[in-house]
Parts: sequence; structure tokens; C-alpha cells
Amino acid sequence: MVKEIERAGLPVVHVATVVPISKTVGANRIVPAVAIPHPLGNPALDDKAQKNIRRRIVEMALDALQTEIDCQTVFGEE
Repeated sequence: MVKEIERAGLPVVHVATVVPISKTVGANRIVPAVAIPHPLGNPALDDKAQKNIRRRIVEMALDALQTEIDCQTVFGEE
């Protein structure tokens, strides 16, 4: 679905728990998530830490939406 939305001219970010799968299916803008059972957080952490994790991922996704790309790009990878 991500590829079809992009074909329509709308940039899309795939927040992915398994980045290699996102690459395989052809997502163009990929932001790594935390883990499969909890993609946007870690229930072992306190509320403040959870909020920081979520904010970081959402801000990275918003930056990715605004970034011109010409090939598959994984944002936030070192």
C-alpha cells in the first residue's frame, strides 16, 4: 500500500519494526521502530521515557516526509 500511495504523489513513511522486510516490499522512506510487540515504545520504561521514544520516532518520520529522496532510504540508521 505504501508504494501505491507514493505513486499517487503523496510521500509516505513506513515506521517498521523489521526494516529488511520494508526494504524487500519496496518502501521508500523507512523509520525503524522499537520492537515487534511494542513498535512505538517499551512498556518497561516510565511514562516520560515512553513519551521521549514516541516523540523521537514521530519527529524522525515527519523529517522523512519532508526529505526529497531518489532511492530507498532508512532514516535514523547510523
